[in-house]
This record gives sequence, structure tokens and C-alpha cells, in this order.
Amino acid sequence: MYQPNPEIEKLHKKQEQGQKKLEQLRHREQQLQNRIRYLEGAERRQRNHRLITRGAAIEHLWPEVKPFTEREFYILMERVTNLPVAQSILHSVLQSPPKDDGG
Repeated sequence: MYQPNPEIEKLHKKQEQGQKKLEQLRHREQQLQNRIRYLEGAERRQRNHRLITRGAAIEHLWPEVKPFTEREFYILMERVTNLPVAQSILHSVLQSPPKDDGG
């Protein structure tokens, strides 16, 4: 009758444990990679949020720009921001930011 070699049984058990540990480590690696992608995406999401809210503010304060194409809007913004008075306002705000009026 065949008797299993206890040394081979021990090695099989060790191999199973090693494979289980490897699977756990691969899973942990995937979790960390997902976390990295999430954190890297946070900067992009913050930028998108900032662009959307600022664009919405412009449309709220200046509703006439809503029908503009991107090109028309860009040309308008370029002309407005090149006005000496706009440059002056920007510099004064940079030196002394306006207080938040809560709204």
C-alpha cells in the first residue's frame, strides 16, 4: 500500500500557504494602485470643479455670453483681460483680495 511521503505533504501545504499569501499580496497591490489612481484623479477633479464654477459665475454675472461659441468667448475674454482697467483691477485684487461677502 502507498504511504504518502510526509515531507512532500509538508511541501504541498507550504506551497498552498505561499500561493494564498501571494494572492493576498496581489490583492493588496491592486488596492494600492487603485488608491494611487484615485488620489491622482483628485487634482483633476478639483481643477474641473474650479473651471465649472468659474464658468458658471461668468454666465451668471454676464448671461449674454451663454450663446457664444468657445472661440467667440475666448476672443471676448482675451480682449477684456487686455484692457488696462482689467489689468489694474487684477493687480489691486492680488494686492488686497476682496473680503468674502458671504454670497
